[in-house]
Amino acid sequence: MPLQAATPILRIFDEAKAREFYLDFLGFRLDWQHRFDDHAPLYMQVSKDACVLHLSEHHGDCCPGAALRIATGDVAAYQQRLAAANYRHARPGLEEAPWGSMEMRVTDPFGNRLTFFSEKGTP
Repeated sequence: MPLQAATPILRIFDEAKAREFYLDFLGFRLDWQHRFDDHAPLYMQVSKDACVLHLSEHHGDCCPGAALRIATGDVAAYQQRLAAANYRHARPGLEEAPWGSMEMRVTDPFGNRLTFFSEKGTP
């Protein structure tokens, strides 16, 4: 029985900051959102290409400070796009990892660390 792709759940604390970071800065799109009522915590799905993330304000879903590795075909082009956005809370750079991949690390407003990378031999 083959496994399918995992969908990480990341803890968030502020809807406006989450939207600014994931949608406006990183370029993800909002797929759907859910609240049990107007005063309940938000749970939403965002995606960019094949990368799907769940963002949750529910304290029992996960802990802040997760670390994700997200493969991309051209991390250098993505880094240039993010640098051009001039986002005041993050200016990620590129670095070559000891194992040869090019990597860009960025931390969301809630302490979750996202590392976007291209394997050696890709741009």
